[in-house]
Amino acid sequence: MTGVYDSEHHSINDSETLLRRVIDIIATARTIPLSSSPMINRDEILEMLEEALNRLPEELRQARRMLKERDEFVIKTRREADDILDASRAQAERMVQRTEVVRASDQRARRIVEEAQSTSAQMRHETEDFVDQRLASFEILLDRLAKTVAAGREKLAIGVPARRPEEPDPDEEQRNSSFFDQDRDGR
Repeated sequence: MTGVYDSEHHSINDSETLLRRVIDIIATARTIPLSSSPMINRDEILEMLEEALNRLPEELRQARRMLKERDEFVIKTRREADDILDASRAQAERMVQRTEVVRASDQRARRIVEEAQSTSAQMRHETEDFVDQRLASFEILLDRLAKTVAAGREKLAIGVPARRPEEPDPDEEQRNSSFFDQDRDGR
């Protein structure tokens, strides 16, 4: 039976296969006549069990190495996932902050425009009031001046025969036209 083991030795890759082969050999072994004990090739079974034991530590080392690599991969992947989540949260926070900054800027800009419009309207009203007051003062001054001129003309006209109010004064018309001629001549 050693020859059977040698030919199968190359196809047997791991301890489990060797152990299953041993189980199969024992299960199918013929029994000793007049006994229920199986007849097996002790050397062949021991050799297969030794080989299985020799392979177990290597397989366990490989399995441990694979588990360690898997654990390292899981840890690395979790770290990367956490980094991606942290970066996403930071980016989302920056976007929210930008949105808040834009919203705050828009609100501030609206308030500034409203204040400027309010200030402009107030200044326009104050300017109109100031101009109206100055024009009223100027009107009063002109009225006084007109009365003073009229009074002066009356004093000058004391020796002149009285005219009817509907008749225009020819001297006044000539003075007015010459007065306005100065503006036309550019003098």
